[in-house]
Amino acid sequence: MKIKEITDAIERFAPLALQEGYDNAGLVVGDPEREVGRALLAVDVTEEVLAEAEREGCDLVVTHHPIVFHPLKRLNEADYVQRCVARAVRRDIALYACHTNLDSTPNGMSWRLASELGIGSLRVLAPSPDKGEGVGFGVVGELPEAVPTLDYLREAGRRLRVGALRHSRIVHERVRRVAVCTGAGGSLLGEALRAGAELYLTADLKYNDFMAPSGRLTVADIGHFESEYCAIEILFEIFSKNLRTFAVRKSRCSCNPVNYLCL
Repeated sequence: MKIKEITDAIERFAPLALQEGYDNAGLVVGDPEREVGRALLAVDVTEEVLAEAEREGCDLVVTHHPIVFHPLKRLNEADYVQRCVARAVRRDIALYACHTNLDSTPNGMSWRLASELGIGSLRVLAPSPDKGEGVGFGVVGELPEAVPTLDYLREAGRRLRVGALRHSRIVHERVRRVAVCTGAGGSLLGEALRAGAELYLTADLKYNDFMAPSGRLTVADIGHFESEYCAIEILFEIFSKNLRTFAVRKSRCSCNPVNYLCL
């Protein structure tokens, strides 16, 4: 099957036009007209993931994060980005990324994560009406009933296999309305407050982000990788529903680069 046929199926769900201006989603390495036989799905392109692709005979790697985010000025294999790109070219492995377009598309990343965490009646947290109905970042919704906030955070951490969960002061003893944004969502704190969320789950929060809510809601950092692992499941469903005869596998080497030391 041609790479273009595969990427067309992905982009029907998450059009490239939805990606942010700073992003580099799409076909990063490879010829769209080339025939490929098997795809590997991962969160990131790493040397371990490429080695897995070679072992499994996968000539296409589809990830959430693009391996090339900033323009490459040289290709001398001085860092892991250059090494991965050079290795993919040498081994004739195409690299495709579905990033902020998968974040903002209707029923995309935050929708999936919220559903996994038992949040229903979802709506977009920060809509992008100029890009279409239902497009935007993050979601906010309701739990079936109010539950103790700490109990919910513990359960969310278990479901996502979070090594450590950072959170601000617990504002509400019980929580029902929850906002979610996969990846780095500190910039949407204001939207979570305006939506009346009692708890906001996201990643990559900075020190001051934990003070910004000023006692109006609890914020929790659930980890970047942990919040975005659902990309693999979304991509796998796209392949399963639209490319049924094409071989695809979920990477076993797609691992969190952040390690946790329990003291």
